Amino acid sequence: MAGYLDQYGAGEERRNRIIIRSVLAVIAVAVVSTLTWYLLLNHHQEAVVRDFIAALKRGDTRGAYRIWGCGGSNQCRGYEYEKFVKDWGPGPDGPDLNVIGLTDSEQCNDAVLLTLQVNLKRVEQLWVTHDSDNISFAPVLPGYTSAFCPQQIPYEIMAHRTVGKLRKILLK
Repeated sequence: MAGYLDQYGAGEERRNRIIIRSVLAVIAVAVVSTLTWYLLLNHHQEAVVRDFIAALKRGDTRGAYRIWGCGGSNQCRGYEYEKFVKDWGPGPDGPDLNVIGLTDSEQCNDAVLLTLQVNLKRVEQLWVTHDSDNISFAPVLPGYTSAFCPQQIPYEIMAHRTVGKLRKILLK
């Protein structure tokens, strides 16, 4: 015959299992949500550059110049269409249609720093602003050979160097 205290604490053990599973589920959802947010953070700016690449692949340099943020009523001072065609049109230093593509994406203050493999010899770092989606060459500080995000906190650098490698897979 079962004793009076044989079932003592059985309900508490069940409640503890439910609480532990609930806490683990909330943590898992938070981690997956944060990772998804981080990976898709620059999606819009990456899409702008993909449109730019698609225009170049079609041979539509006027359209690519418009996506760059120039053309029409908005003329780019210091980067005229002739210079643009020299940089991005057909030629030995122009884009190789089999190679051109995004290789890296990094969130910077009010813009996104995108690395674009133009041809086998040429890699460009592009700067796409959040507010206007204008594309430009990334600013390079004097004494440096490549652009980097100014005023970036160490945690952002660490995230880009670790989890950011997953973003590179999504860019292809």
